[in-house]
Amino acid sequence: MKKTIIFIFAVLVATIPSFAQVVNANGELIDTTDIYGERADSLDAAVFVSRQAGNYLSKGKEIRTEVISAAGLCKMACCNLAESFENSASVTVGFSDAVTGARQIRLLGLSGTYTQMLDETRPVMRGLSAPFGLSYVPGQWLESIQIAKGSSSVINGVECMTGQINMEHRKPTDEKPLFLNAAVMSDSKMDFNVASSLQMGYKWSTVILAHVSGNVEPHDMNGDLFLDEPQMLQFNLSNRWLYQADNGVQVRFGVRALQDSRLGGSFWKDESTGKTLYYDKDRYSLSSFNRIDPWGSDILNRSINGYLKVGVPLNEDNSQNVALIADYSYQDMDSYFGSTKYLAGQHSAYANLLYQNVINDSHRFTLGLNGTFDRYNEDYARSVWTTRPVDSAYKGMTDLANVGAFGEYTFHAGEEFSAIVGLRGDWFKNQGFKVSPRVTLKYMPIEEIVIRANGGRGLRYSTPLVDNIGVFSTGKEFYGSYNDHILEDAWTFGGNITYYLPFGTSSNTYLSFDYFHTQFAEQMVVDYEYGLNQIHFYALGGNRSYTDNYQLDFSIDPFERFNITTTFRYTNAKIELAGKSLVEKPMTSRFKGVLNMQYATNLNKWIFDFTASLNGSCRVYNFMENLKDENGKLLYENGRTPVYPLLYAQVTRRFKGWDVYIGAENLTNFRQKNVILGTKDGEGFVNPRVASFDASCIWGPLMGIKAHVGFRFTLWKKA
Repeated sequence: MKKTIIFIFAVLVATIPSFAQVVNANGELIDTTDIYGERADSLDAAVFVSRQAGNYLSKGKEIRTEVISAAGLCKMACCNLAESFENSASVTVGFSDAVTGARQIRLLGLSGTYTQMLDETRPVMRGLSAPFGLSYVPGQWLESIQIAKGSSSVINGVECMTGQINMEHRKPTDEKPLFLNAAVMSDSKMDFNVASSLQMGYKWSTVILAHVSGNVEPHDMNGDLFLDEPQMLQFNLSNRWLYQADNGVQVRFGVRALQDSRLGGSFWKDESTGKTLYYDKDRYSLSSFNRIDPWGSDILNRSINGYLKVGVPLNEDNSQNVALIADYSYQDMDSYFGSTKYLAGQHSAYANLLYQNVINDSHRFTLGLNGTFDRYNEDYARSVWTTRPVDSAYKGMTDLANVGAFGEYTFHAGEEFSAIVGLRGDWFKNQGFKVSPRVTLKYMPIEEIVIRANGGRGLRYSTPLVDNIGVFSTGKEFYGSYNDHILEDAWTFGGNITYYLPFGTSSNTYLSFDYFHTQFAEQMVVDYEYGLNQIHFYALGGNRSYTDNYQLDFSIDPFERFNITTTFRYTNAKIELAGKSLVEKPMTSRFKGVLNMQYATNLNKWIFDFTASLNGSCRVYNFMENLKDENGKLLYENGRTPVYPLLYAQVTRRFKGWDVYIGAENLTNFRQKNVILGTKDGEGFVNPRVASFDASCIWGPLMGIKAHVGFRFTLWKKA
């Protein structure tokens, strides 16, 4: 593994000079290798980017939208999309389990599966790609992230329940023939990114994005003989194109390919040979209780994606236009967990045809047709040992599809008031016809106050095992509808009021409050508390399930080049489980507070970033309530996890075209205790072959203090 990673890094570095040539509009070759040439504005251009607020609320958007800018993506190492949300209290990020390294987000207190992920308005991270999708978007590939809360536009589909997260990638038209980023973590993880935007004449432009990451050495910081993070190696390559015709037609298309391998779980040091033994799916035996045959997970993800976006103006001022968006992806996941296998492939196709008419400054409407098709080919087999051997298996193909027609009308009464009213009608395979209305309102009684409200319906097919991949990292028996794809149905309503305050050194000083309520009419419930050593999958079936989410934001620049942003979020999440009354949803934190401070010296030569978060408690599963630590003290008093802080810091030194940064995360060194649950053997280590084994009950950090060092290099196109 170590030699492979080093070899890949060497190959990428060796290819760097090939990106250092571009052509001008006349087709002439331009040498851009002279980074200290006559481009006097190179440093100024970099300074402009860094002066963006890292996180801010967009004043102009009709829906409540938090923006993480390019500057915000540089506040920490931000090796991937999941790590980009550490400065945000709107989005909470955690691990699905202590084995696979899969990351999950929560928005409005609910799992990220209820948040629609968009790549420049194309739905992504659906189905098989969801568990690890956050790790497959390098932070340095992005120029911004927009987090919209609540039910948003009907144009992008019907799967938005709690909100949308849209990613804007680096553009083909950027005047950056070469961008490099490399970082090394103290846990031996290495991360390398290349981006090259090339303009080939005035009609064609392209951007090439490459990424490789992996960890060289495994770590077990808590000494439980389980890897804290899996050994992994990821390759990621994307190529995006833009064509702009003289008549206004725009064509965007691109391809992307990815491969990611992960090996996690327990390990054993063979004293006779000095070698470390890891999980081997070909030799693992459920009946063998010998620790030299380690339990673990072995996951290989491969995917390829292609998309096409065409925009055609129908008149000279482009007030009428049609657009076509088409997307196809194939995701292949070969995964093994001890004696369980889950081999699956997913073909996904998405198409969206739109007609837009801007009647005047006050009225516009959009009409369209779109549809989504998913074909899952699954081969599943699981063997666990409860009071007896329990086997379950299925193999087959499943098609899920929906086709819909929609209309959206937008009204503007100057700057004071706007309304967006949308309506969709969708036919769902095996579920029939469903209607989804959505409304968004924005009102500015005075320039300093913005009031927003929105509401609507969201629908999505559930994929129970993939949506809850942590269940594989248990010894529990699966019971119920774990192979069903019920249509989940939720209504979300809420609003926001933002007051832009008349002090501070910038116009971006504000105090904001928002509230959102999500109510499920149907939901796939994954119940760890239904029976002993069982995980029960079932439809909500008329029971209650809802979430109330409150958030307060405050941002100010008290003096020049110094920004302070504070956020506090409180969540009240309740569910009526089978055979029980309404209870607090387990493993859902009640609150989170975030304080972020950034200071930059004159000309932004030095940038100092500091982030502190306070993470609230959550109710643990009932089988965790009596767990004790090594001193015999209850781990979870009153059945709740402790409140814990996290600290992050980074210092960046900027040169002409170069940024060098060093930082650390989890400076409090807080780690969740006893992340691996179950019956222990004679030496005090958990036996993963028994029903009580559970590595999915994760609510806090798995790793202690992690330091990182890295650099960013930007080569600007000559004027």
